[in-house]
Amino acid sequence: MFINTKELFYILDNTPASQNIMLIGKHGIGKSRILEEYYAQKGQKVVTLFLGQMSDPGDLIGLPEKNLESGKTDFMLPYWFPSDGKPIVLFLDELNRARPELLQTIMDLALNRKLAGKELPQGSRIISAVNAGNEYQLTELDPALVSRFNIYNFQPSVEDWLDWAQKALIDSRIIDFIKENPQYLDSNQSEIEDLERSPDRRSWERTSQVIEKIKELGQVQQALVSGIIGDKATGAFFNFLQKNKLPGPKEILLGDVKSIEEKLSKENFANINLISSSLFDFIENTNFSDQENIKITENLRAYFKLLEKLDLREIQASFVSKFSAKNYPKTLNLISKYSGDFYKELLDFIDQE
Repeated sequence: MFINTKELFYILDNTPASQNIMLIGKHGIGKSRILEEYYAQKGQKVVTLFLGQMSDPGDLIGLPEKNLESGKTDFMLPYWFPSDGKPIVLFLDELNRARPELLQTIMDLALNRKLAGKELPQGSRIISAVNAGNEYQLTELDPALVSRFNIYNFQPSVEDWLDWAQKALIDSRIIDFIKENPQYLDSNQSEIEDLERSPDRRSWERTSQVIEKIKELGQVQQALVSGIIGDKATGAFFNFLQKNKLPGPKEILLGDVKSIEEKLSKENFANINLISSSLFDFIENTNFSDQENIKITENLRAYFKLLEKLDLREIQASFVSKFSAKNYPKTLNLISKYSGDFYKELLDFIDQE
């Protein structure tokens, strides 16, 4: 059974801190980010240790030093060990990629909450994550260690990611693409050979960072993106962008309506109807200054006239029906306030139908 992000949060809230949790899942699905953001809201610190990158137990437990009073060997506490006495969430990532000698130290942590004889603060929680699949170089885990954890197969849903992506301001072109092509959010790793890139949630975030300031994506950008999400996903993404290259509401309402005439003349009914709806949605969900409201009203009227010029009366009728159905009260109020003539034109159009 797989759990999503919402179910994970319920498990975290209802599992005593004394019980350890193990999450099984692919790399790149955002396990550490999800945990850090979740516990940050609760005011708890998450310490993430990537065990697969540690080459020696000293990286985990600290270096040995001689205690001058007792003459015995102590261990200097590692940088991450809490010194303020406050409980932490210790996230042991890549547990099954750790060296066997490291796993012996983890056993003491999981069982006794101790590290080289030093106890974690009361209330500290231990969460581990392991990768599952033949494509990874993994260390076999001792059954005695595994038995110390409650184990869950974690697979955040596409909806989980889309919710996060909206809040994180991921490029809207990527969000729209994943909505229609959810199969490209996470790769089928078994299909990947050698060093070929494939998409995952981390790589889509990196893609957003490199394209967010580029309005028009072309061949040069396609080569750039292919190194982040792979050729197959890049091809699908750029084909999607080309197919959905419709004028945006901001471009129409606050720009020059005449500039979209040629583009509009080549679009089909469904796409132009989508453009009309996007204009109203944009107005309903955005606040503008008086000067912008005047510009928007003028451009909305110019857009309506353009539909008439292109002999798109059926789309004009669809445009007007959105007002008569009163689904867009803010837009209707804006027109009546800033352009009485346009408001009358719309009413006359309704009477003629």
